[in-house]
Amino acid sequence: MLVTFSCSAHADIVMFGDIAIRLLKLMGHSGTVPGAILAEDVETALKRLVTATQGESPLAGAENASDEEDGEPVVSLSHRALPLIELFEAAAKAKSNVMWDN
Repeated sequence: MLVTFSCSAHADIVMFGDIAIRLLKLMGHSGTVPGAILAEDVETALKRLVTATQGESPLAGAENASDEEDGEPVVSLSHRALPLIELFEAAAKAKSNVMWDN
């Protein structure tokens, strides 16, 4: 499953469903798809997401960890969250709702 995040102030962001749900839960949301966060709650969700992901280095463990199928380095959750953080920053600045759907 893919999840598409959208708001009027930023281009759409598409993520794999399992990662999107983990990030939604880090923001204090239930993780249901489809869903939305109202403009007045976007800044709070953004702060929660940044706080939850900032303790992890974007490339932590990438040198040693690899996917068994193709040998590609593992991408950390904090690195995967960067596009979504940018979308939420733009939404907060524009006072826009954020919606997601599959």
